[in-house]
Amino acid sequence: MKTSRFNIMRYIPTGIPCLVVVFALFYYIGSIMGVPQMLNTIMKTAHDLLLNTVFYLMGICVITGALGRLFVEFGVVKLLERILRPLMKPLFNLPGVAALGAVMTFLSDNPAIISLSQDKRFSSYFKKFQYISLTNFGTAFGMGLLVIVFMVGQGYFLAPVIGFVGAFCGCIVSTRLMQRFIIKAYPNFKDEAVTEEDFTKEEEQSVESKSLFIRVLNSLLDGGRTGVDVGIAIIPGVLIISTLVMILTFGASASGEYTGAAYEGVELLPHLAQKINVVFEFLFGFHDPHLIAFPITALGAVGAALGLVPNFATQGWIDGNAIAVFTAIGMCWSGYLSTHTAMLDSLGYRELTPKAIWAHTIGGLVAAVVAHALFMLVSLW
Repeated sequence: MKTSRFNIMRYIPTGIPCLVVVFALFYYIGSIMGVPQMLNTIMKTAHDLLLNTVFYLMGICVITGALGRLFVEFGVVKLLERILRPLMKPLFNLPGVAALGAVMTFLSDNPAIISLSQDKRFSSYFKKFQYISLTNFGTAFGMGLLVIVFMVGQGYFLAPVIGFVGAFCGCIVSTRLMQRFIIKAYPNFKDEAVTEEDFTKEEEQSVESKSLFIRVLNSLLDGGRTGVDVGIAIIPGVLIISTLVMILTFGASASGEYTGAAYEGVELLPHLAQKINVVFEFLFGFHDPHLIAFPITALGAVGAALGLVPNFATQGWIDGNAIAVFTAIGMCWSGYLSTHTAMLDSLGYRELTPKAIWAHTIGGLVAAVVAHALFMLVSLW
């Protein structure tokens, strides 16, 4: 009996607050919309997101995945790595081979930098402070191709390019700031190498016996299959996070009543953002407080954040500046709150997670500000 009571007491400090928060959230939304309308809106919004947003994103993932694997198969990735290598040391204070990590994460997602860093031949080029900062460096380019292609699909061409430049600048800030935090916490990491073993870098000289057609076909199909996996992986983020954010962002129907239709909500986030809208308008150029929902969502999942864009466009809230800022902050942050802990844990430096998150938060804000400033500058020409 005592054991049973003890087991129950263990979960009270966390279980009770969890119940309070969940019930308070649904009570707040249900008291405004009505419980039947709230439940209908949740289900219909998630269903519409699945059909019209997730499958669209999955299609992009399949195409970009196939393209990325084709680039790997025929040496385009290595070519880009050699071209970008001279930029690594002066801009990011990283060895030249880090360019390969940027290309791989740009073509896929944040964790690609971790799988690459597990290669001892790759990691042997890094000092410890540089090696740990790969978490911030790789995250800033994660899903970059997907974000840019998605924005181009919305009918914008120059704005995503400007956003990419902003994300690049944000990456510089995030990576170097993280390196400073690491050296301040662990001064010995500045000169300590990741490994003292000597590795000989061997170039792959395997002779392909397969025909050109088979190599192209295998690359496209294998890359497309990877894209399907990525598309499936973003479903929970898009359906759960986007549905919640949309309910907190959008308002009632055109008649002013709650009908239980998709994309109705309580407009809490715009109401809060309007209190300090002058800040967002100055820094990001946002002319509508609803737009703040994108960077908030991008903290957890950039795929979910992209799911907001079509509805923003339908409402007429989107312009070229917003697309540039969305691209910059979406690429740079790319759901780092949901990946940084796992990434640093896999590297063996979990205790540095708060520093990485803080550095990347600043980097993402810098990316958005730079994108806004560049778009305003380009607009003057």
